[in-house]
Amino acid sequence: MKFKNADEIKSFMEVLSQCTGKVWLTSVYGDKYNLNSSLSQYLAIGAMLGEHGDELELFAEDREDEVRLYNWIASTKKAENN
Repeated sequence: MKFKNADEIKSFMEVLSQCTGKVWLTSVYGDKYNLNSSLSQYLAIGAMLGEHGDELELFAEDREDEVRLYNWIASTKKAENN
C-alpha cells in the first residue's frame, strides 16, 4: 500500500478516524504499526511513502472497519484509473 499524493493520505486518515477496532500495518520485516496510535500513524505514513510502501499489509480486527478500509482502497484505485 503506497500513497501517491497528499489527498490520499488525508482521506486515509479520515477513514482511520472512523474505525472502532484495532487497525495495523505489517511489513515483510515483521514491523507492526498500530494505526490507533497517532504516533504510529505518522511512522506508518512515512513507511508508506518510502520505497517499501508497496510491501505493507493492512489489517483490521473489526469486520466493519475491514469493509470501510477495503472501500477506501477500491475508491482510490478507481480514481487512479480515471
